[in-house]
Amino acid sequence: KSDSDTYTCDIGDAQSRAKLVVQEKPCIFTKELTDTEVTEGEDVILHCETSKSDSPVKWYKDGKNLRNSSKYNISRSGFEAKLVFHRAEERDS
Repeated sequence: KSDSDTYTCDIGDAQSRAKLVVQEKPCIFTKELTDTEVTEGEDVILHCETSKSDSPVKWYKDGKNLRNSSKYNISRSGFEAKLVFHRAEERDS
């Protein structure tokens, strides 16, 4: 993207110009979430991977944004995004 600019080619008194626009490549999932089954009371780890390590990731349950708490631990390391549930309950399904 930093290569976007106007470029010029000169030959004596003649000049040619062109504008280069480099579009940012969209972030995609390179590894998606998978269905998981655990026994009640166990910790659960859900993780996925993205094509860009600096893309923000948000976790949702039933349309509500999840945040770090005593129940959930949300982390990001390189391309991997991770959600840990502590002591899973049936209502977490």
